Amino acid sequence: MSLNIAFALVTVLVTIYALIKRYETRCVLIVAGFAMAIFSLKPMIAFQQFDASMTKASLIIAICSAMGFAAAISLTKCDVHLVALLTRPLKSLGVFLLPACMAVTGICAVAIPSTAGLCAAVGPSMIPILIRSGFRPAIAATAIVCSTTPALLNPGVAHNVFVSKLANMEVMEFIGQFTLPLVLFAAATIAGLMIVCVAYRDYKKPQVQEKGEMQTASNLPEKVNIFYAIAPLVPVVILLYVSLYTTMKMSVATAMLIGTAYALAVTRSNPAEVTKKFFDGMGKGYANILGIIIAAGVFAAGLKAAGIIDLVVESLTSANHLARIGGAFGPYIMGVLTGSGDAAAFAFNEAVTPNAPNFGLQIADLGWLAVICGSFGRLSSPLAGGVILVAGMAGVNPMEVVKRSAPVMVCLLFAAYFLL
Repeated sequence: MSLNIAFALVTVLVTIYALIKRYETRCVLIVAGFAMAIFSLKPMIAFQQFDASMTKASLIIAICSAMGFAAAISLTKCDVHLVALLTRPLKSLGVFLLPACMAVTGICAVAIPSTAGLCAAVGPSMIPILIRSGFRPAIAATAIVCSTTPALLNPGVAHNVFVSKLANMEVMEFIGQFTLPLVLFAAATIAGLMIVCVAYRDYKKPQVQEKGEMQTASNLPEKVNIFYAIAPLVPVVILLYVSLYTTMKMSVATAMLIGTAYALAVTRSNPAEVTKKFFDGMGKGYANILGIIIAAGVFAAGLKAAGIIDLVVESLTSANHLARIGGAFGPYIMGVLTGSGDAAAFAFNEAVTPNAPNFGLQIADLGWLAVICGSFGRLSSPLAGGVILVAGMAGVNPMEVVKRSAPVMVCLLFAAYFLL
């Protein structure tokens, strides 16, 4: 083992420790990447990767515009109208309220792909409905945070843009390829949590319901405006229609701008405020999401400079099954340890996935495997922001949520490994 590889392995262990201790993800990855590159006497590799990651036009356009649209939708309150529209019919379904709430949250996730944003929009209404209907707070919180997987159907999600670019595919083509597995995983999550609910005896039919007991939380509007409610779905519907029924090419940014214009028109909000919020959201998208992509790229460049990437590729080439193991279990474990599936999935897809043809795999398949398994890992971690958020809403310890989510996610992890 060379000195460079030994130093890189120690750096990786320190990086994992720092991420577990919840130090700033971008800082940890960038420092680790530069440390490995400098120790290997190849510092320019890290600098060049930083420059390249900063200026990936397709990523910037899609991700920043999607985050700008999300910010505008939040400002105009169209997201809560969508939640209100979907939750009103769910008040008297008994034990079947759990899968119904998860299905509704999954639909909302397509329009509100941020886990924290979705939980903040849906949790204050869904969790009280579930608790008042006889479900224990822990399973109510688990049901909401575990319903976020369908967010990967949104073309503005950074992972979709990133992996589709690696695979040289259109974003909608990439999403279409994995829509069926994603829907099946979402359905399996619902079925799995129903089993967990029965196993933990988390449902007891309420004996008495006082007048007004089932009223939803006050964060939802009393009267739903249907035109407001459909605003979060406009870009997704437009992109689906253009992709399936026309030969026209439309970028994610174009659809997001049309959706923002629609929300502005129907809500008659202050154009200046919406515009400001849109660009603020774009800036946060660059800082928070592209920032992780940039940092993961620098980290991967450091690994490459130290010779780790070449060693990994050589090992995976001689034993192709290891690539799928790495793509599934690596991001999952990192997701559990750090509470974020993003950093691990981006780092894996930056460093290893482009070499998928050498392992006898498709880039799109290996990339999506890393993404979905990283998501399963995040939902199995008590450190995940979404888990902590819904646990706080339900008044339970995050570990109570993970005790219910982790068994389901582990089953899905193995299913993803064997089926994809």
